[in-house]
Amino acid sequence: MESPLQKAKVLVEALPYMQRFFGKRMVVKFGGHAMVEEQLKRSFAMDVILMKAIGLHPVVVHGGGPQIGETLRRMGKESKFYQGMRITDQETMDVVEMVLVGKVNKEIVGLINKEGGRAVGLSGKDGALVLARKLLLENSKQQEEPPEIIDLGRVGEVASVNPEVILALERERFIPVIAPVGVGPEGGSYNINADLVAGAVAASLEAEKLILLTDVEGVMDEAGKLVSTLSVRQAREMIRKGVIRAGMIPKVNCCLDALAGGVKKAHIVDGRQEHAVLLEIFTDVGVGTEIVP
Repeated sequence: MESPLQKAKVLVEALPYMQRFFGKRMVVKFGGHAMVEEQLKRSFAMDVILMKAIGLHPVVVHGGGPQIGETLRRMGKESKFYQGMRITDQETMDVVEMVLVGKVNKEIVGLINKEGGRAVGLSGKDGALVLARKLLLENSKQQEEPPEIIDLGRVGEVASVNPEVILALERERFIPVIAPVGVGPEGGSYNINADLVAGAVAASLEAEKLILLTDVEGVMDEAGKLVSTLSVRQAREMIRKGVIRAGMIPKVNCCLDALAGGVKKAHIVDGRQEHAVLLEIFTDVGVGTEIVP
């Protein structure tokens, strides 16, 4: 059993971080196992409630790929991917929006509110929060031939973020919970990668931190050991050398883009650990990899 003195020491360790981050904005991308396992979901809800209670301003952006895939499977519709991105025709987009905005978003909002917080659910369409443009990929062929353009359907990228809705909720002490569905210039919906939305939202707010919850410990070095701190230069060099590879590359690039957009620090954190967000923000050691300018 933890003694009262040990509990007091934990609070004292956290005090300088509470003072440093008072009034600061923190954008957290919620995904992976943390969104599936009940205890992890509850610990995440408690983390953001505590952050808000002590004067920080958390903003949550969530994913929902597995939930979308399961819904499509039950409907008898096959999920197709290209370079890790879901090919999204209009029927699939309707399902994506239904699951992300109508189901997953409301579950997260309900969980935070149940534990004593004050959360409000949004999508990128609310107040034109996330303006999107169609994402087109190029598949390079032989040098003398023009690249093939790959159309993924209703898959988008962030064109711009209008943070006024978030700031209005912040003034009223609400916790915004954002589904990664953007709105195009014609008013239609676009499916956007949640990491990219979180990074763009963090940059628009000039947030103190961007925190990406993942299903790995963080960034690993050549020996497979966790790297606790990386500079932008070191991160780019590790990508160039192939040390950072596969699915970690887009997450690190998302962090680098956010830092370039004005975010102070970016973190890739193991969301499989209870209270991972609090441990990363309020302890001396942390639980993941921080990337600094």
